[in-house]
Amino acid sequence: MESPDGAWAWGVLVATMVIHGLTLGFPSSIGVFYKDLQNSFGATNTETSWFPSIIMAVLHAGGPLCSIMVEKFGCRVTVMVGGFLCGIGLVSSSFSQSIVHLYLSAGFVGGLGLCFSFQAAVTVLGYYFVKRRTLANAIASSGASIGMALWPLASQQLLDTIGWRGSFMIFGGVLLNCCVCGAMMRPVKAPAASTSMQNGTTDNVKDLGQGKGIQRYMAFDLLRQHRRYQILTIGVAWLVLGFVLPLFYLVPYATSSGIEETTAALLLSLIGFINIFGRPLAGLVSQQKIFTGKLIYLFSGAIIVNGLSNLVCAASITFSAILVYCGLYGISMSVIGSLVFQVLMDTVGMKRFPGAFGLFTIIESVTVLIGPPLAGLLVDITGQYSYVFYFSSIAVTTSGLFMLVASYIIDRKEMQADRKPINTSDERGKHDHKNLIYRPAKVEECV
Repeated sequence: MESPDGAWAWGVLVATMVIHGLTLGFPSSIGVFYKDLQNSFGATNTETSWFPSIIMAVLHAGGPLCSIMVEKFGCRVTVMVGGFLCGIGLVSSSFSQSIVHLYLSAGFVGGLGLCFSFQAAVTVLGYYFVKRRTLANAIASSGASIGMALWPLASQQLLDTIGWRGSFMIFGGVLLNCCVCGAMMRPVKAPAASTSMQNGTTDNVKDLGQGKGIQRYMAFDLLRQHRRYQILTIGVAWLVLGFVLPLFYLVPYATSSGIEETTAALLLSLIGFINIFGRPLAGLVSQQKIFTGKLIYLFSGAIIVNGLSNLVCAASITFSAILVYCGLYGISMSVIGSLVFQVLMDTVGMKRFPGAFGLFTIIESVTVLIGPPLAGLLVDITGQYSYVFYFSSIAVTTSGLFMLVASYIIDRKEMQADRKPINTSDERGKHDHKNLIYRPAKVEECV
């Protein structure tokens, strides 16, 4: 068994970076194939939009199932199973004779494989790194940015050469490399301090059959009682209704306006390249003392900027305007991507994070699923892609404003509670100014 923070851990970190690039890079390139898929199946924009929405929804919603797989079989097996499902899903999708087959093969099977490989790879870093865990997670996340930069370029090249069917077959083979990366994730020798935690893992798995483990993976009590968690969950669920749309519709929008397909694919790559440098910088900025306890405001501000940036693209389709849009969208996306999980950790604490994260992703998957089809229906009705970006701007901007204002209101209430004096009296009921004490701020926590 390997030891945490050992030499092998860095090899696992490289493998995790590759998995990030493969599993998160592929969904970002689907927009390159949008028109070809639509023409191949004679589908409407609404029908075509269900394909990327199913992939993204399953990628998010499979979180609790992935957690069970990890606890029962380990990260190594889960990542390899995910890679196998990705390969089978993408290869079989290249033989699709109907768009429904595409939904089931690449959408559901492939999406579940992406979920298993990605989330189990994120989990394994927590075992392999203890002292440098924050650094390891930051480095690993850069793999997603690299994937977002390279996948659209490779997709466009393959599409021009062998079409979407041949491209998907090759993608299936490429995603099988997740199995190779997973094979590197050998079991880790547990630190002494975590022995009791590992001993409890078996009990948690056994409790699932009795319903006792549900709260471990989906913390419904937090959603009922924890106001900050309610705000964050509702806000992010509303955010993703429009946040992912530009990744799917930017290429067809640009090509429908006369921009060459190769150039349009470069626009998606530009967003990815910005993320490569933007995410680490956003992480450094967020560590400054000025943002201590106030990350939700930086997070909400980035969301508002991201939403407003869509107006640039919607109002003008000139190449210079789209470059400005990609810059604004990419920078704000970097901040959002680097902070979303940290804000969640700060909100509920690490003890409740697994359950909070599980429910968080389930709720998020619902709006991820319906967002692209709603946008596709809008295109079918209006015949204009620009309305998708207006829709995205409204959804994203309002979600940021909601989280910003709601968080500010709660902070104000807690400050007032902190300053509110408590009037104590002696045995005779007599009051004295010396008996005035101040109530500490009530922090909303769920036990």
